[in-house]
Amino acid sequence: MNKSFLYFICAVSAMGGLLFGYDWVVIGGAKPFYEVFFDITHDPLMQGVAMSTALVGCLVGAMVAGAAADRWGRKPLLMLSAVLFTVSAVMTGWVSHFTLFNIARFIGGIGIGVASALAPMYIAEVSPTEIRGRMVSLNQMTIVLGILAAQIVNMLLARNTSVAADQAWNIEWGWRWMFWAETLPAALFLLMSFFIPESPVFLKLKKGTAPLSSPEGDTIVSADRTKEAPLGAVWGASYRRVLLLGLVIAVFQQWCGTNVIFNYAQEIFLGAGYDVDGMFINIVITGVANVVFTIVALYTIEKWGRRTLILIGAGGLGLIYLTLGTCYFLGVTGMGMVMLVVAAISVYAMTLGPVTWTLLAEIFPNRIRGVAMATCTFALWMGCCTLTFSFPSMNAALGSSGTFWVYSAICACAFIFLWRRCPETKGKSLEELEKELVK
Repeated sequence: MNKSFLYFICAVSAMGGLLFGYDWVVIGGAKPFYEVFFDITHDPLMQGVAMSTALVGCLVGAMVAGAAADRWGRKPLLMLSAVLFTVSAVMTGWVSHFTLFNIARFIGGIGIGVASALAPMYIAEVSPTEIRGRMVSLNQMTIVLGILAAQIVNMLLARNTSVAADQAWNIEWGWRWMFWAETLPAALFLLMSFFIPESPVFLKLKKGTAPLSSPEGDTIVSADRTKEAPLGAVWGASYRRVLLLGLVIAVFQQWCGTNVIFNYAQEIFLGAGYDVDGMFINIVITGVANVVFTIVALYTIEKWGRRTLILIGAGGLGLIYLTLGTCYFLGVTGMGMVMLVVAAISVYAMTLGPVTWTLLAEIFPNRIRGVAMATCTFALWMGCCTLTFSFPSMNAALGSSGTFWVYSAICACAFIFLWRRCPETKGKSLEELEKELVK
């Protein structure tokens, strides 16, 4: 396969990540305004519902993505996710009833769940071994670009909150345009997805003949392993060890706590002493750090390895959250708090962000990759859903200090598990990893 074409199809597939990032984070900037519009400003339960509805959709999308991708192919599912993103973007900005708002967010969540499971898997299946980690990390790169795009759009659309007329516009129209802005890239993703081929792994799984080869001609799985495994095989004894590893990695990426910074930036930065206008500026600062250190990850993931980076992520975030919680406890405010948040985002972007998707796309055998990837993605979004829903109540009960101390403890436990169980996958073919991880 021509390398230019390889980069093209990986970039198109990774557009699912771009929309994933935008759709996931845009609600954080819209939150101060749609909460007033729907009169839920003083209702923590409904606030949690509004923030979590899309994540419930993610669970549904992730749950069906694996089996559907193994049955109908990777390409049709990527196209479906583009349609769902487009419908959700238009509908979310159009509705004026809270129930319809949540239905629209649920539809977008299904798109996120499908794209998050399929995009890294598709890229791993079409990429040669020596650059597979970097190419899968491209998906994370587009996710953080989508996050940054949402943060910039939110900042540009939100008018001066100290002016009554501007604030009224924000409440009536500003949050709507934040969602509508997603329509253009969603439509572009749908158009470009017509020009990508089906995954060679899927085609060979269906034919069940001859060895599969990477785009560079390297054999990645032998013929006797090309037959698709039964749906329940992923829970069998042979795959139990690798499935547990995948589930822990997936859930930990969410319960490390970093994603609450994106979804609950209002509470975090207001608690650090900033007003709403300062909040938007600080959110963009975190978005820039997210992009910069994801670029760093593109170069370090093939040099340092996946295991090293994920351990740095768990240990580094544990220490940062311990410090951040202590600062909240002592009443520290100002730029020092922003720098700690930026440090957390930077460590996450360089480690757990890209490495999680790379490992999940690499560790499973071809026969069960679709179902196993969907299972872990379902677990990941279950972790995200519970994290997002629980944060307002946890923050109210424990305070910001106690909440971040809990996240620090989770990081410490994950570090111990990953130190003992996570292998290095750098430079190994998918077949070599299957022999190593499946007993």
